[in-house]
Amino acid sequence: MSARKLPLLEPLTEAFWTGGAQGELRIQRCNACGHWQHPPLVRCPKCHSANLEARAVSGRGMVKTWSVNAQPWQRGVDPTFIFAAIELAEQPELYVLSNVLCAPDDVRSGMPVQVTFEQQDDVWFPLFAPVAAA
Repeated sequence: MSARKLPLLEPLTEAFWTGGAQGELRIQRCNACGHWQHPPLVRCPKCHSANLEARAVSGRGMVKTWSVNAQPWQRGVDPTFIFAAIELAEQPELYVLSNVLCAPDDVRSGMPVQVTFEQQDDVWFPLFAPVAAA
């Protein structure tokens, strides 16, 4: 995979981008009402509390919807990748937008996935891979 553009590590988002160093997908949760939210905000949209913190989630989810990119963005690099909305297992409608690591013909809505990480400098990009059927 080619180098990705690095996000800025800001106080509100740093835990999300660096949690992979410990193998954790970290998502913001309200300590007052228990609501998970992503992307992180300064207040909870449910109860308006500012008592928020990034916590590790299971990393499991399912593909809700996706798009296959075919636009060549970099010369000499295969442009094909899957960009998907992953609904995390912790809460309905808790989404992370990321890449799914499988062939474009294999992705489907409802497909179970698990987080994996790709490190680049001080950032661990959360990517998702299909979970084999038990």
